[in-house]
Amino acid sequence: MDNTDFFQATSTSFSSEKFSQSSCPDAALIIIDVQRTFDDELFWGIRDNPHAEEHIQELIQKWEQLNMPIVMVTHSSNRLESTFHPVHDSSKLKGFLDSVQPTISITKTVNSAFYGTPDLAEWLEKENIRQVVLCGIQTNMCVETTARMSGNLGFHTTVAFDACHTFSLKDADGKMVDAASLARISAINLARGDFARVTSTERILKELANR
Repeated sequence: MDNTDFFQATSTSFSSEKFSQSSCPDAALIIIDVQRTFDDELFWGIRDNPHAEEHIQELIQKWEQLNMPIVMVTHSSNRLESTFHPVHDSSKLKGFLDSVQPTISITKTVNSAFYGTPDLAEWLEKENIRQVVLCGIQTNMCVETTARMSGNLGFHTTVAFDACHTFSLKDADGKMVDAASLARISAINLARGDFARVTSTERILKELANR
């Protein structure tokens, strides 16, 4: 089962709750680590979901249309040899994001966007934003970690599953686990652990269609 089939099979149970628009009219779109380094397949390996960037663009277009807040998160490193060090072009955002003007930009050096600068939770609280929608790279790393923290902090958290992707990894025995399987495990962890709602870009856009 690829992730398209997985999503169709699980979207109803993972996505039963809609945005509570009356209590929080502005959900923030949090775009996580969509940086050029992740285009290097030789370094990162085989990815899943080749359409992730298309779905991220669709979400951005809707948020811009509705004048809703956009948070742009980038990963950084102090190690010069890291592809995330700001001296390298690989640390920059992917080209399709060049025209996006985020409401706020967050720089982080760890997995969670809530441990970045400026303080994401503090900003959300200040802006009276209680709902967030997450997308980006990698599904089972920084996206999942941010989603877990977001849920623990009490934010109504949605992950746009098809607007994320990750890469295959070897397990402790050296066996390669494909990226799609890792992404599915993340979706299950987040949804069944009540950290976040896991749903599709299409469903999110439909819920916002009448705004």
